Amino acid sequence: MAGGVVIVGAGHGGGAAAGFLRQYSYEGDITLIGAEPYLPYQRPPLSKAWLKGDARLDDVYLRNENFYPDQGIATRLNTRANAISNGSVALSDGENLPFDHLILATGSKARPFDIPGTQTVPHHLLRSLDDAERLKGALQPGHRIGLIGAGYVGLEVAASARHLGCEVTLFEREPRILARVASRALSDFFTDMHLGRGVRLVTEAFVTELSLGAGDEKIVHLADGRTYAFDLLLVGIGALPADDLAQAAGIACANGIVVDTEARTSAPDVFAIGDVTSRTLPFYDGRFRLESVPNALEQAKQAAAAITGYKPPVVETPWFWSDQYEFKLQIAGLLRPETHAVVRGDPATGSFSVFHLDGGSRVLTAECVNRPADFMSAKLLIAKGITVDATVIADAEASLKPYLAK
Repeated sequence: MAGGVVIVGAGHGGGAAAGFLRQYSYEGDITLIGAEPYLPYQRPPLSKAWLKGDARLDDVYLRNENFYPDQGIATRLNTRANAISNGSVALSDGENLPFDHLILATGSKARPFDIPGTQTVPHHLLRSLDDAERLKGALQPGHRIGLIGAGYVGLEVAASARHLGCEVTLFEREPRILARVASRALSDFFTDMHLGRGVRLVTEAFVTELSLGAGDEKIVHLADGRTYAFDLLLVGIGALPADDLAQAAGIACANGIVVDTEARTSAPDVFAIGDVTSRTLPFYDGRFRLESVPNALEQAKQAAAAITGYKPPVVETPWFWSDQYEFKLQIAGLLRPETHAVVRGDPATGSFSVFHLDGGSRVLTAECVNRPADFMSAKLLIAKGITVDATVIADAEASLKPYLAK
């Protein structure tokens, strides 16, 4: 019996793929399998609006609950996929669900924090809506919050926690925050911004142990002997691709499920999209695993187009964003080590960009804080491979539009 399209993973990518299939006139069965009890929802608000109490469940749902039955999309929530074999998916409820096409949208999972004490000392993760709800209930005014890992999620939670009146300490093992993913200028800006709002930042912090203190205190131990006591701990040290299901099925994986430009895997009729994938980009050499909503949406379109014969989407410049306090960071492109940086505007004003150029003055990346016009221009400059005079970029008043007409 044919099973139409089965989508494993009811997150942003999986939910979008189901919608695009119908938009692209797919008439077969669509079954969306999700391990959580929720319909597909947006994850970016979890570290911001949800924690601050500014969002409800209906606000984060991708579609209203009527969309799926109205579109003939079956949702199997609270259900896990245990194995893939012979054109079917073995589900946690014992059913074997056949498919004509399978889309794996299993996302990512928290990187293990394997030090003494993690099994006995209560701490939070922030990967799901339930995680966010538990964390939200614990962020009380005056509570001491320890955040291990000063990546974008950690910084966003720090901003939300300060908004709620918590005392916040950020631990980062590198000499500066965002050391692997942001320029020095951007790192310095966000460091100053958080310090100015009362966040305590501990860099070169090698956490060696967690322990319990008096009452409900959670103690963080550093390699240099320092200890810090908190009411609540959040561990956010990055994520790994949730590719276990694909690996067990013999599908090619290398830092994620290997896919082509149509989101096809090494297995016939099996596609993969979103955070779980390793993909190529026309603007950069190598393979990349992108953890972003735009990437998940683009690959959802690719898979839906390949299945239906619809026109493939135009490949986008990868982009990312982060909201912290009153600042919106928008990043176009991927930061590469061989570039040189040109700062556009004054960071002290809270509105500036950092453009990264290769040796031929071609724009490869732009980090834009409260400068949406720079961001939009940078996306096009990267996509078109346009070279730009560095002196023009450095002039915050100079327009970049003339270059876009080339």
